[in-house]
Amino acid sequence: MIGWLDCSAGASGDMFLGALVGAGVDLSVLQAAVDAIGVGPISLRTEDVVRGGLGATRVHVDAPDTTASRTWADVRDLLERSPLDEPVRATALAVFARLAEAEAQVHRVPADEVHFHEVGALDAIADIVGAAAGLQALGLTSLSASAVALGSGTARGAHGPLPVPGPAVLALLTGVPVHAGAVQHEMTTPTGAALLATVVTGWTELPPMRVARTGMGAGHRDPHEVANVLRLVVGEPADAGSTALLLETNVDDLDPRLWPTVLQRLLDVGASDAWLTPILMKKGRPAHTLSVLCADAVVDAVRRVVFTETSTIGLRSHRVGKHPLDRSETTVDVGGQPIRVKLAVLDGAVVNANPEYDDVLAAADRLRRPVKAVLEEAAAAAQTARKNASAPD
Repeated sequence: MIGWLDCSAGASGDMFLGALVGAGVDLSVLQAAVDAIGVGPISLRTEDVVRGGLGATRVHVDAPDTTASRTWADVRDLLERSPLDEPVRATALAVFARLAEAEAQVHRVPADEVHFHEVGALDAIADIVGAAAGLQALGLTSLSASAVALGSGTARGAHGPLPVPGPAVLALLTGVPVHAGAVQHEMTTPTGAALLATVVTGWTELPPMRVARTGMGAGHRDPHEVANVLRLVVGEPADAGSTALLLETNVDDLDPRLWPTVLQRLLDVGASDAWLTPILMKKGRPAHTLSVLCADAVVDAVRRVVFTETSTIGLRSHRVGKHPLDRSETTVDVGGQPIRVKLAVLDGAVVNANPEYDDVLAAADRLRRPVKAVLEEAAAAAQTARKNASAPD
């Protein structure tokens, strides 16, 4: 199962909990994790609400009032001593560590001395631990998200009025696609930002999937500008080859000796294909168009390679359809050397058989024979393998 978060109305801890419960996680799972922390009588309850005309789930955290201001060291000790399942503890620790680093950056103090005024209260601890437990219960193999609405205007924190988006939220979501959104209030809280930054593996539009269920987690406000919900869409991945992203950029000032390394590194991070097309740009300048085909799950890694390994300052992207043939692999023998052969199947018949060129090079080197001779013999053996694979039983 995979998941996708629609963050067009932002995110907060209680919105996360509501989305998880709405997507099928039993409230008792979240409650058990919160109880394991042992910080006081904290209870969770759900309420069916309407936000912007949409039915949604709001999770309330009922906790005693407290003026305690816990440091990151205090929270870390609580989590490490608790009997939480290890994956839940690890996620909760990672979320709080990100919060501490962000607050330390904003207030210019050591992370261990950060006081979680805005997020150290019992309800925030419950939000983070409950969200970690709910995500484990869903058992998602990946979780992606849309661009995040942050809000605008001002809000009041423990230190006085703060601009929205708050400094900690911006620090937490550095490198993440964000926008102000439609509401002049805080739309994404530090807790919500830390959860997103920790558990989301890719930032994209809704990926190809067969939808199983959707959870709508409600925020406490009901603005007229937008339905104030965090949507969690859960489902099985659709055929990974049905669509893909095509990223392109024109480059006219890169040392051409670097291109082979760029292409290989793109493939190393999971791109399906990467290639160069010679072009002529304005003022007659020779250049190349770099094209990269990739799945949504690796698009962030692909972008990073393009931006760090080339001289480009921008990328364009669009979704394209893919129609791959079914594939299998066999091995042929050339002079006692094994060479892999890729077989492509259409309607049950093998229509293409191609030797793996790296294997051909290695075999030619070991046999001390010309590469073209080994390739010719491997291609002939591959065609024999194709005919054998297509022959009726």
